[in-house]
Amino acid sequence: MNSLVIAITLFILALLIGVEVIGKVPATLHTPLMSGANSIHGIVIVGVVIIAAEAHSPLSYVLIFLAAVLGAMNVVGGYVVTDRMLEMFKSSKPDKGKDKTSQDEQASTLTTETAKNEGADK
Repeated sequence: MNSLVIAITLFILALLIGVEVIGKVPATLHTPLMSGANSIHGIVIVGVVIIAAEAHSPLSYVLIFLAAVLGAMNVVGGYVVTDRMLEMFKSSKPDKGKDKTSQDEQASTLTTETAKNEGADK
């Protein structure tokens, strides 16, 4: 009973400290912080693999499968959020097309001018 009280006390203290720390994070840093934290949940997958070696009952198989699925979803979600964040910093695609078109036009103008100059020299 004493170890159960200690475990519950540690869980509640960790919960309160976690809420306090996350509550102090500014909104602009929340998404990068959470995407990094979600990708760290790969440790959960390693824990599932270690615990799966000791599983012998149907209930433990179900719980291990559930832990593996939720941990994998969290890892993938972290990378999806990070990818979305990085997409915000890329330049838009239509602008690149305009730049390429203007570069092609400049190249064709230079080629035409060069051909005219070579024709004038002869």
